[in-house]
Amino acid sequence: MISGVSAAQWRHLNNRKVFMQTLIHRDSKPWQLQVWASFLIAVFLCAVGLSWLPGRDLDRAFMVMGYFFCLSAAFVLAKYVRDQQQSKAEGKLADTPMFRLVVWGGFFLAMSLTGWGLWRMEINETYKAFLGVSWLYLITCSFTLAKTLRDSHEADLSEARMGRAARNHAANE
Repeated sequence: MISGVSAAQWRHLNNRKVFMQTLIHRDSKPWQLQVWASFLIAVFLCAVGLSWLPGRDLDRAFMVMGYFFCLSAAFVLAKYVRDQQQSKAEGKLADTPMFRLVVWGGFFLAMSLTGWGLWRMEINETYKAFLGVSWLYLITCSFTLAKTLRDSHEADLSEARMGRAARNHAANE
């Protein structure tokens, strides 16, 4: 759920003061708690699954690296997509086409290699299913966490800008 926090901005229009209300969207505390709890549960499930992973140490090391690769690639992709959306709204070019290839390619490579590693492991099918579901849950939660953190950061920046504008207005009067 999103709750709005209003902030005031003053503007002079033909020597008259006009009060404008600007709405800054903030995520509610229960939503933030749910996002963090989901992410931590996903990390816990993945850690438990990888800790008790039967098989060779090399398989375990591959899967741990794959999970970290996927997690970092998901955060990078979330930031890239958000930056692209913001730059289009501002009419600017945010990143080069090569960086786009690196970001999307890295994400798909991480997901593919980790999925391939999981699929080829010689372990019980139920265990594979647990690892697969916890891995996908972790990726989903990481996108949600990245969005929540970015929204909070942008709301903080907006409030700081509005506070600065209000102080400048008060100083000019």
